[in-house]
Amino acid sequence: MSRPRIVIIGAGFAGYRTARTLSRLARGRAEITLLNPTDYFLYLPLLPQVAAGILEPRRVTVSLSGTLPHVRLVLGEADGIDLDRRTVRYTGPEGDRGTLSYDRLVLAAGSVNKLLPIPGVAEHAHGFRGLPEALYLRDHVTRQMELAAATDDPAGCAARCTFVVVGAGYTGTEVAAHGKLFSDAQVHNHPLRTGLRPRWLLLDIADRVLPELDERLSSTADRVLRERGVEVRMGTSVKEATHDGVLLTDGEFVDTRTLVWCVGVRPDPLAESLGLSMERGRLLVDPHLRVPGRPEVFACGDAAAVPDLEKPGRYTPMTAQHAWRQGEVCAHNIAASFGDGESRAYRHRDLGFVVDLGGVKAAANPLGVNLSGPVAGAVARGYHLAAMPGNRVRVAADWLLDAVLPRQAVQLGLVRSWSVPLDTASPELARVPSGPERKRSGDETAEPARKQPGGEAAKSRPGGEPAKSRPGGEPAKSRPGPRPPAGSHASPGPVKRTDYPADPADPRDQAEGDS
Repeated sequence: MSRPRIVIIGAGFAGYRTARTLSRLARGRAEITLLNPTDYFLYLPLLPQVAAGILEPRRVTVSLSGTLPHVRLVLGEADGIDLDRRTVRYTGPEGDRGTLSYDRLVLAAGSVNKLLPIPGVAEHAHGFRGLPEALYLRDHVTRQMELAAATDDPAGCAARCTFVVVGAGYTGTEVAAHGKLFSDAQVHNHPLRTGLRPRWLLLDIADRVLPELDERLSSTADRVLRERGVEVRMGTSVKEATHDGVLLTDGEFVDTRTLVWCVGVRPDPLAESLGLSMERGRLLVDPHLRVPGRPEVFACGDAAAVPDLEKPGRYTPMTAQHAWRQGEVCAHNIAASFGDGESRAYRHRDLGFVVDLGGVKAAANPLGVNLSGPVAGAVARGYHLAAMPGNRVRVAADWLLDAVLPRQAVQLGLVRSWSVPLDTASPELARVPSGPERKRSGDETAEPARKQPGGEAAKSRPGGEPAKSRPGGEPAKSRPGPRPPAGSHASPGPVKRTDYPADPADPRDQAEGDS
């Protein structure tokens, strides 16, 4: 008798936990295949520390093949799913295409940057959902500080030293907190000729920082940010982004070369392409994480709208905490579908949250106990060490070195602005001058690659316009030259979507997602 075939799409918190638990439960009795664009699991909560030069990039990545025994790793991105034939089509990293057959399917494709219909944002902002974006931001901040230190022009220096972060959820708050410390440290070592100091702005249309958390945690984070010098602007967002800066909704124009977009996330477009019942872009499932009418299909993490049994009538939020625990339940329920154990409903109560604000500062409420200062900092880092599925010693060593040695603020130049467009279905991958064209099943808004290398007009691609017109744009010579003719190796362009929120002022559409 052949072994059952289980295909898991995505190796984020939900997909990785599903694969890891299934590997243990199946003990070789099932053929488990994990389809993912990269060969690592990314521990997303520590990504701001990579951008701030505290942790080296490999510290927040965990090898899939090295930690998932009895799981076959297939590198690639899912292009479409045929539910009737039970097959998954995918494109590999070098353009090769393939098909995977399954008896059970787990959709854990995760999420991508959420866009709002604000002029100029897609062209001039960068997100913060993947390792390439964090590496780009670290280089970019370093470059702006170095260029500012070399100029005698006060206006140009001020613009380069001004950093705007949109979205005061988990990610945006930590990026602003760590970023301010990072830029201040560079000025301390190399003072600016004009005597200016780095300026960081944190914007959000909500009425407080971390609006999804307890007000006491929000108050703690707000106080730390303001004491550090971050300008916290609540009830304010971006009205328009240009090559010279950003126009705020309160009418102020801010000269800047940096716009970091952290307003939240949306489910991967793959979920929407299935034509099944959806809830705000997420695939509807029952409490056992099964898709109604498709008992062989499971979904968990950011791609799934899972009923919250603790809050009837609502769905669990898109957070790493829920995704990680849903992955374990999903694995047990798949095993139960083959007669091994009993199916269980997903139920989880929040055990508390931690927000690392850099240095020794943090905000935390483990088991409902509100903490701040060094105690919260110790709890936050202890939590991350306990939650990480690997690299604990290496992460702890980097933290120790950061406490006693100055950070190495150098540009590696590995990721350029055009490599990390905001409007992309693949934030985990940096764009390259030539690579496979990615297409989503059902994505009719993407312009065919044969019309223009990259999938759209060059002038509308981040990196396609002159360097001087992009916030933080690199010299023109650092951008790739003319693209090769489109074909199997045409450079992929941003995936254009038509599902923008109807009301950009709706706070629900800016809620921070998985972080």
